[in-house]
Amino acid sequence: MNQSGMARSDEGSLVPREVPGSYGLPFVSAIRDRLDFYYFQGQDKYFESRVEKYGSTVVRINVPPGPFMARDPRVVAVLDAKSFPVLFDVTKVEKKNLFTGTYMPSTSLTGGFRVCSYLDPSEPTHTKVKQLLFSLLASRKDAFIPAFRSHFSSLLATVESQLLLSGKSNFNTLNDATSFEFIGDAYFGVLPSASDLGTTGPAKAAKWLIFQLHPLVTLGLPMILEEPLLHTVHLPPFLVSGDYKALYKYFFAAATKALDTAEGLGLKRDEACHNLLFATVFNSYGGLKVLLPGILARIADSGEKFHKKLVTEIRAAVAEAGGKVTIEALEKMELTKSAVWEALRLDPPVKFQYGRAKADMNIESHDAVFAVKKGEMLFGYQPCATKDPRVFGPTAREFVGDRFVGKEGSKLLKYVYWSNGRETESPSVHNKQCPGKNLVVLVGRLLVVELFLRYDTFTAKVGLDLLGTKVEFTGVTKATSGVADAV
Repeated sequence: MNQSGMARSDEGSLVPREVPGSYGLPFVSAIRDRLDFYYFQGQDKYFESRVEKYGSTVVRINVPPGPFMARDPRVVAVLDAKSFPVLFDVTKVEKKNLFTGTYMPSTSLTGGFRVCSYLDPSEPTHTKVKQLLFSLLASRKDAFIPAFRSHFSSLLATVESQLLLSGKSNFNTLNDATSFEFIGDAYFGVLPSASDLGTTGPAKAAKWLIFQLHPLVTLGLPMILEEPLLHTVHLPPFLVSGDYKALYKYFFAAATKALDTAEGLGLKRDEACHNLLFATVFNSYGGLKVLLPGILARIADSGEKFHKKLVTEIRAAVAEAGGKVTIEALEKMELTKSAVWEALRLDPPVKFQYGRAKADMNIESHDAVFAVKKGEMLFGYQPCATKDPRVFGPTAREFVGDRFVGKEGSKLLKYVYWSNGRETESPSVHNKQCPGKNLVVLVGRLLVVELFLRYDTFTAKVGLDLLGTKVEFTGVTKATSGVADAV
């Protein structure tokens, strides 16, 4: 034993322990745990209570959805900042068909293809599709800032009109429509509303998303209705096939250049289009539906004093750039970037990560080493890892906007995991890190910049929505100085 009470071998290394925890009785315990997760405890308490019960941040538990959708709900959960990154190491874990975890939606929802998110990096198609996504992002890099500013400036103008009329404005509703238009414009230069989709795109996209994610969400309905409807069997894909076909038609026409590139990479045009649709609607649009309200909520709650600091930094950098919002100006906004990273740390758009052990291995937490067998499913609930007090101290659960500012602050970035990888690492064809990682942080910063070029401060009511945070503007104070009319 060492001074901390951990067993060590004669060579001084930690001796692997059995992973504590229990799966309980087959079938019955998995259903009971699912009810705890959705209704009796909630997500955070579900995991925290089991860490407390077993005295370990690596623990055996059941995860939703369980019977009858998941063949096996049993996982080894890694719930601290030290053990969590094993899920990123594709030399140790396989990622095949694990994007949504212990269940996989029907490929009928994606044109009959296993799209990139469900592919392991060892599969040749993974490399081709990820290369396609990198190529698309690179080819459209100059479109992102002007497209965002155009669409979200209009959104904020609508917010102001609604505040005048009723004293409140629902950001989520406006963001759902605006983000869909922005993504189509930024990625392909074609507004979805100018296509046959008209204004129906966001509703069709949301319906398609629910058909894939319903096992992992609650709509706030009575348990007696939700359990059989959402958490027991898959919703039949044919009910959303018409919506998907309409979305596919838009992408097939709008993404012509990207599809040409795909054929050059050895992908068939239809498979590439289904992948582009998934990456754009599920990953990008679904992400922005969660990301932007999450950032806005944290900034709203940070108060007027913090708003003033953001105003000073943002307007000075834009003024120095000749009144323009440029990449160079954004890079000088250290506090703004820190605030976005802090929001991503606290409210990652995707909370769950999975991987299957490729071989017998050891997983190390802060306090022990645990033996895991080949084939076991590993699971991570990201908020437990990114709110780890052993890394982030007594303020781990609080929004500290300047947490990542300066040399010392930047050292903590390796513990920011929202992109399915460390913030200090980069996505590649060889890993599962989000290909749009840098774009997501850019868009988050642009939202903050747009707010504080336009307003000195604002107030909002924050609550819960289906996929995350709900934000309702209650007041804005127009900019009294600086470069509110920046171009």
